[in-house]
Amino acid sequence: MSGDGPRRVMVIGCGGSGKSTLSRALAERTGLPLVHLDARYWSSGWVPTPAAEWHDRVVHLAAEPRWILDGNYGGTLDLRLARADTVVFLDVPGWRCLGRVVARRLRHRGRSRPSMAPGCPDRVTLQFVWWILTYRRRRRPGILARLAALGPRATAHVLTTPGDVRRFLQRFETGGSTRGEGHD
Repeated sequence: MSGDGPRRVMVIGCGGSGKSTLSRALAERTGLPLVHLDARYWSSGWVPTPAAEWHDRVVHLAAEPRWILDGNYGGTLDLRLARADTVVFLDVPGWRCLGRVVARRLRHRGRSRPSMAPGCPDRVTLQFVWWILTYRRRRRPGILARLAALGPRATAHVLTTPGDVRRFLQRFETGGSTRGEGHD
């Protein structure tokens, strides 16, 4: 990683948008420690972390000097945004996300996926499908507003296609920096 490269990167987007895949690739290229928020939030059997404990956990994670934080968790989004120098928003159509979630479910049936806590086998619920299908209408406007409000202290990248993701990652193959480039 070059000296002026990112140090604290948030990767956010709808379920199935490719957050964990992009985060792993980015961690390999930058050497930044990768934290999958799903693995830190859920305990075996899909038991969620209590709200106050989750808040404290995210405060601690965000206080670290270097990281890639993969995941949404809207209740702690502002905590992470306050510390991030780079935010990648995977703004992917719902139909593509849903297709990826179904493929992921088939690939990991009966097992926890690598970015999930042990004891949480991959699942697709009606509530999750609805969240995916309504994400762009209900969540996207607020996320874009928060990204626009970041100003010069952090760089936001809004990636909408697989080509956008490839071009973003290529910047790190040659030691390229993402600072000061604004929205993609």
